[in-house]
Amino acid sequence: MVDVGTSSVRASVVRDDASFACVERVAVGARSPAPGVVELDAAAIARAVLDAAAGAVEAVGPVDAVGITAQRASTILWDRASGEPVAPGIGWQDLRTVGRCLSLQSDGLRLAPNQSATKLAYLLDAHDPRRERDLCFGTVDSWVAWTLSRGDLHVTDATNAGVTGLVRLDGSAWDPEVLAVLAIPERSLPAIVDSSGVVGHALALPGAPPIAGIVGDQQGSLVGQGCLAPGQAKATFGTGAMLDCATGRERPAFAVKGDAGTFPIVARREHGVVHWGIEAIMLAAGSCVDWLRDGLGIVRDAAETDGLAGSVRDAGGVTFVPALAGIGTPLWDFGARGTLVGLSASTTRAEVVRAVLEGVAHRAADLCEAAESDSGHSIERLRVDGGMSENATFVQVLSDAIRRPLELAPVAEATTLGAAYLAGVATGAWASLEEAVSTTSPRGTVEPRRRLDRSRWLDARARAEAVVPAMSAIRF
Repeated sequence: MVDVGTSSVRASVVRDDASFACVERVAVGARSPAPGVVELDAAAIARAVLDAAAGAVEAVGPVDAVGITAQRASTILWDRASGEPVAPGIGWQDLRTVGRCLSLQSDGLRLAPNQSATKLAYLLDAHDPRRERDLCFGTVDSWVAWTLSRGDLHVTDATNAGVTGLVRLDGSAWDPEVLAVLAIPERSLPAIVDSSGVVGHALALPGAPPIAGIVGDQQGSLVGQGCLAPGQAKATFGTGAMLDCATGRERPAFAVKGDAGTFPIVARREHGVVHWGIEAIMLAAGSCVDWLRDGLGIVRDAAETDGLAGSVRDAGGVTFVPALAGIGTPLWDFGARGTLVGLSASTTRAEVVRAVLEGVAHRAADLCEAAESDSGHSIERLRVDGGMSENATFVQVLSDAIRRPLELAPVAEATTLGAAYLAGVATGAWASLEEAVSTTSPRGTVEPRRRLDRSRWLDARARAEAVVPAMSAIRF
C-alpha cells in the first residue's frame, strides 16, 4: 500500500490477517516560501513513491495488489506527453486563492481555498492561460497512480474527486458549470473510478501488480477503523484533524455545508454505489505541537509533550485555542487566530504544553458535537488514529473533552489499512469489507476520567474569532 502524507511517503505490505509485513518510509516535505503558501515537489513525491514501493517489494517479495491513499485536494499539474510537473504542486493548506474565492462568492459560487478548484485555475492561469497545452490535473492519488503505471493511468477515485470542489453534488461526474466558470478544460481531468476495483497495473513494480484500491486519506482511515455503518465515526489527528462519520447510501440532506459546519463526503464507492458520510475539520492539530517545538522552542520533539503535559494535573488556568490557520468546523472562520490566555508569572512550560493538548481536545469536542448535529446520529464511541494518538496524555484529555470512550486504532496510520482492505476486497483477499475489517480490533480503549471546563474554553474561542476580518469574510 502506498500512503502519501504531508511529511512522508510510506509503502507497506499488508498480509491477509491485516498485519504489516514491511513498512518503508521516505521523507517528503512541503515548503512554505511565504505566509499562507504551501508548495509540494511533485517530482520528489514521485521518486519517493517509487523508492519506497520498490524497497517494500524487495524486502517481502511480489505483492498481489496495490492500494493508494493520499492527502486530499492538494493539486498537481503536469504535461501529458513528458509526464513532468509544470510547476510546484499546491498543498491543500495553501491559501493563495482566498481572493479568488471571495470574488467567486460574490458571483454566487462558493468554493473554499482548501479545495482543489481554485488551485487548479491558478496553475492553469499561470502556465496555460489560453488553455492550449495538453496538461493533466490530479490530486496526489492521481499523481501516484500515473507514476506507478508509468503514465498509463490518469484516474482518481470518488472520495478524492469529491473534495476538489469540481464534482456534481451526487459525486458522479465533474461539474460542467464549475469547469466553465474557472475555464478548466475537462480533458485535463482524470477519470473518476471506484474506490475498490482494479483500474490498471503498477508497471513500475516487479510483476506489474494490479492497482485495485484508491481512497482519500480520511476516508481510508474511516474504512481502516471499521466505520462502515451509519453513526460509526473516527477522528484522525495529523497536521490538522478530521472527524468523519459514516451515514449510509443516502446523500446527506444539505448541499454543501450543514448548519453545524460539516460537509458531505463520499466515504467510498463500490461497484458504482456511493456510500456517504460527513466530515468535520480542525485546521491545526499536530501543527500546534510542531509550533511548540519549532516556533516556541519549549520542547525538543513531539514525544516530549506527553511527559511534560502529564507532569501537571491541569493547565494552571491557561487556555489555548488552536486556530493557527483559522477555525474550521463549526465556525469556518479563516480569519481566526491562535489564542493563549490565562498566563501568569507562575505559568510553567508544562502548563503551556498541557493547555495546547487540551485546546486540540476541545476542538475535537467541537467536531464531535457538529457531526452529531448534522448527521442526526449519536456517536457512542470515537475511533482515533494519527500521530497524536500515540500521545497518552493527549488521548486521555481528548476522552475527557468529548466525554465518551475512545477506541485506539490497531496502527497509528489507519489510512494504510483502509487502502489495503479496499484493494484486497477487489482482488479476492476478503469477500467483503465487513469481513476485512473483522480481522482487526482496537489496540486499546480510553475512558473519560474527569470533565474539562468547556465553557471557559468556548469563551477563549470567541476571543480568537475574526482577528483578520478579510479572511473571516470567506464563506462557502
